[in-house]
Amino acid sequence: MHGLRPTDALLVIDLQNDFCPAINGAGGALAVSGGDRIVPAINALGRRFAHVLLTQDWHPPAHISFASAHPGRQPYQQIAAPYGPQTLWPDHCLQGSPGAAFHPALDLPHAELILRKGFRREIDSYSAFLENDHRTSTGLAGYLRDRNLTRLFLCGLAYDFCVRFSAIDGVALGFECLVIEDATRAVDLPPIGGQPSSVDATHAALASAAVPRVRAAEISTP
Repeated sequence: MHGLRPTDALLVIDLQNDFCPAINGAGGALAVSGGDRIVPAINALGRRFAHVLLTQDWHPPAHISFASAHPGRQPYQQIAAPYGPQTLWPDHCLQGSPGAAFHPALDLPHAELILRKGFRREIDSYSAFLENDHRTSTGLAGYLRDRNLTRLFLCGLAYDFCVRFSAIDGVALGFECLVIEDATRAVDLPPIGGQPSSVDATHAALASAAVPRVRAAEISTP
């Protein structure tokens, strides 16, 4: 069991319409299978935490991660960006669009922070801490240190991208991070060119970074 402390926070990653199946025609541009099904669990988790933080993908038009910004390229292909390999995606989470809004069933009114990421056209940002050049800070680490929040329980979308990189960067920056497995869902890209699937790669990366994968039932309030 993991008993909650005053220095703990729930970090909810990108629980936005475009990452969930479409609702009344809104969202769904990059839907993660079952992404909407974790909303009730995250709402219940949020009621256990005194500190809740949200991240929000927030892309401008023609963002570097959009396949549409690269003529002849298709979603899920990779390009060589100046900062390293970049997976291309369908256009998603455009600034101010319904798809970029949080899922309408998300009910975390006491959330203290909404951190927007991916708003620079020429660089993507999977991690809540660092953009994909692994140098440019989002400012989250400074916020957590100022608030004396030292342990993060991560949930949201997607397990094998933004949750993965947020947890690994958080540990590298000195925070204790745990991933709540049953409050995440994965894109689950298949193996390509001898590389493992994105889920298998995430399992291995989290283990290598000593990031535990836990279940919501293992988290207890004092």
